[in-house]
Amino acid sequence: MLDHDDIHPLFHGAPDSTEFRKLRKRLVRLTREAIETYAMVEPGARWLVCLSGGKDSYTLLAVLTELQWRGLLPVDILACNLDQGQPGFPATVLPEFLARMGVPHRIEYQDTYSIVTDKIPAGRTYCALCSRLRRGHLYRIAREEGCSAVVLGHHRDDILETFFMNLFHGGRLATMPPKLLNEEGDLHVLRPLAFVAEEDCARFARAMNYPIIPCDLCGSQEGLQRMQVKAILDGWERNAPGRRQVMFRALMNARPSHLLDPSLFDFAALERRSKTDEPPAADTGDVPLLR
Repeated sequence: MLDHDDIHPLFHGAPDSTEFRKLRKRLVRLTREAIETYAMVEPGARWLVCLSGGKDSYTLLAVLTELQWRGLLPVDILACNLDQGQPGFPATVLPEFLARMGVPHRIEYQDTYSIVTDKIPAGRTYCALCSRLRRGHLYRIAREEGCSAVVLGHHRDDILETFFMNLFHGGRLATMPPKLLNEEGDLHVLRPLAFVAEEDCARFARAMNYPIIPCDLCGSQEGLQRMQVKAILDGWERNAPGRRQVMFRALMNARPSHLLDPSLFDFAALERRSKTDEPPAADTGDVPLLR
């Protein structure tokens, strides 16, 4: 399927090595798997693929465009970069790159940087407000462009880190879902890289020599909760390689009867029976069994 001699322009200049071919195939396979597992494709869909200029969004765009080009992703793709007005942001990098690669795109300028730095006190993190403002503009752009989904470059490690941030700081078991309906109910938010490791995105972007644009707003702040969680996960991974993947599989294998949320499992309906009672029939109806 992935003939190295017949590739989309986004892959031109790719290393001609066995290692890179395996990486590329793995990215495509895992992305297809996530798209199929979470039923991301709708007939006639048009996706707004958000491109920040980081390694993850470049990987997302390359893999989705490859799948579309090969007829394996029947959606229209519009790449979008939201220039948020950070000082020194290289505004010409992404438009020139996307034009050179022949990728349909829209570049939007909205100075959310000034709003964030004005509203957030010194020493506090910008992420929450910055994310809300960015998401609002992306939803608006998606509607203006007739898109049915906003597609983001969050990967497996982002999802794991968010789970632990919610666990440690939010007091809830929750994370970024691969597929989400926005509050208005008119747009899907999709994360096709949900099964992809961050390191694979980094290796791919480095190998392709994409023009990476660092985040000079939240990415430059120290002491972020996400960075603390990342350090914890890195330590676990060093001590037990593969630990991240085991934990990620756990997010796909939830057992409500073995947790403590009565809204997810009817503990009151659990009925004890004595040894003299007849064994329950095969059809237990609505009575939940402890598993």
